[in-house]
Amino acid sequence: MPLMPTPREILETLLPPLRLAAHYSRQIQSKIAAQPAKDGPNPFSAALTDADLSIQTFVEVALLGSFPDLRFYGEEFEQSYNTKYFRAIDLGSAEDYLVTLDPIDGTRFYMDGFPNYQIILTVLNADSFEAVLAISPAEDQYYYALRGQGTRIGKLAQDLDACQPLQLSPTDTVFLGTRMAALASKLSDRYSIIRVSEDYSTDRPIPNVNGVLKGQLGGVVLAAGKFIDGAALAFLAQEAGGWVTDHQGQPLPRLDECEDYAWPGVAIATTPDLHRDLVQALQGFQIPTL
Repeated sequence: MPLMPTPREILETLLPPLRLAAHYSRQIQSKIAAQPAKDGPNPFSAALTDADLSIQTFVEVALLGSFPDLRFYGEEFEQSYNTKYFRAIDLGSAEDYLVTLDPIDGTRFYMDGFPNYQIILTVLNADSFEAVLAISPAEDQYYYALRGQGTRIGKLAQDLDACQPLQLSPTDTVFLGTRMAALASKLSDRYSIIRVSEDYSTDRPIPNVNGVLKGQLGGVVLAAGKFIDGAALAFLAQEAGGWVTDHQGQPLPRLDECEDYAWPGVAIATTPDLHRDLVQALQGFQIPTL
């Protein structure tokens, strides 16, 4: 196996091109023209824009130019000209890192002109996340975490060392991801509920999953946590001191035991009491099939 850079070296190397990608995404947001929708189970997974494709290509070029032996999986790998140049797109053995990219997390939000979209880069080991970098271009800030070292937040122009520790701010608002809306009846007597598929509006903004890092959400329940986005944000929340488990309240499995680049159902909470309530509400709950 080739000598691998450290997760921190990967973040430090890719942060400058990711800054440019963030400025680009912000510059063209009001002018964006949607590409034909991707196949997907819901409008949020099916949205695709010029920004997704352009940012992924830009990061691929930077990665191949800096660390050509790394594994890389980008959300738009099927449409990328560069996929064939990477050594692999799947998880490797221990210390054979896989870098992933969601070029625009929250593409539907982005297309509708809302600011709560992100560019998310992860470094994955066989068992778990090693690092996550999540940039919020419209808010001129980013979050990052290295495994076991906490989550930090900084302005986009700041280097990693200048970022400050992130403190989660508990609220009584719970975000239910796609296919989880029916859970609202078990929680609405104690919490304000946002059901993303049912409550999304092009006229009135609602928080996205990243709201758990911003003090907008106290809890999040996802039918599955994709490594490139939902699971990455769960890792940031956990490193910041949050509670993150599967729907049964158990630790999430090793990444190499998962299928389709995703954790099974994920529960995220900023307090142990809220996490307990989420897990209790999930007892016996059956996630609707697609």
